[in-house]
Amino acid sequence: MAPPRRPTAYLVLPSLVLALTACSADPGPGRPADPRPTSGAGPTVLATGLDVPWGLVLLEDGTALVGERDTATVWRVPPGQDPSPLVTVPGVRAGGEGGLLGLAVPPGGGGDTLLAYLTTAEDNRVVRLDLRAGAEGGEPVVTELVTGIPRAGNHNGGRIEFGPDGYLYISTGDASDGALAQDPGSLAGKILRVDAGDGSPAPDNPAPASPVYSMGHRNVQGLAWDGQDRLWASEFGQDALDELNLIEAGGNYGWPEVEGPGGAPEFVDPVLTWATSEASPSGLAHGGDGALYLAALRGESLWRVPLGADGEVGDPERLLAGEYGRLRSVVAGPDGLWVLTNNTFRGAPAEDDDRMLHLSLP
Repeated sequence: MAPPRRPTAYLVLPSLVLALTACSADPGPGRPADPRPTSGAGPTVLATGLDVPWGLVLLEDGTALVGERDTATVWRVPPGQDPSPLVTVPGVRAGGEGGLLGLAVPPGGGGDTLLAYLTTAEDNRVVRLDLRAGAEGGEPVVTELVTGIPRAGNHNGGRIEFGPDGYLYISTGDASDGALAQDPGSLAGKILRVDAGDGSPAPDNPAPASPVYSMGHRNVQGLAWDGQDRLWASEFGQDALDELNLIEAGGNYGWPEVEGPGGAPEFVDPVLTWATSEASPSGLAHGGDGALYLAALRGESLWRVPLGADGEVGDPERLLAGEYGRLRSVVAGPDGLWVLTNNTFRGAPAEDDDRMLHLSLP
């Protein structure tokens, strides 16, 4: 699949600082026609013209890798340079909420090896791509790591992240069948933890022969570790409450028996909840200021959640409310946050959507 268009990059200006003050709870009626900042009081637009961007990875040299869900193209965006296509991931069957979803690179990796969560004609799966062959004019070498994750038009999960323990964590959706989330034998509605070398279950998982790390999830699309190496996850609710969860090994988070806090001893309650109109959370990152940042789609905001050393959370602050539309992904780097908008799917695209933004932290 050839990419239909080439995104445009803008020069990175790391001196621009986002004022981390709470925005109004009510998003404005529209977004500015030209979102590029005219002063040092807002985020910097790094790239425009992206087509349904989803996965986002930041390399150690500041280069960003951005995956487009429907075209299956991964763009390489070096600081201050035009984006260039890195690879088109083979086997992707886009449709509904499925396609090329999360991306990850091994810790310390320079981008020669890329992991991807993708929807195929049969399932959702995680693969490893050796891009060195592709750089020499050939197709990338693809190794299947985890296959057989149920797929559907909705609720495909899709975030993949390396944890501080070196294992790969994978968030899956319930594939629109809530009962699968409570089935320990299904890979749907789970957070999985595997060896990234061969996809085998991590040996100290709750059930050593199973990749399942936690269960009872509806549709987790954000994973992040805080400074104490605690795992947090953002999760779509159904009609009432979206969730921020602190993940425990072997924990059952209640879906579909519970949406939001249920109080039942067999289920783990969320730490925070939002009305679905205010969030619909996707990406999640732990910033250098010690807070969690949650990218909201329907809520068209970036939620900042203060986090204490004991795991207690403070009152969430709503940032960028209505300014850039739907926000899909957020990752933390050494000098701030990188954010992807997601208006070319279920949104009202501005002329230069979709965009990648940089927000400096004070």
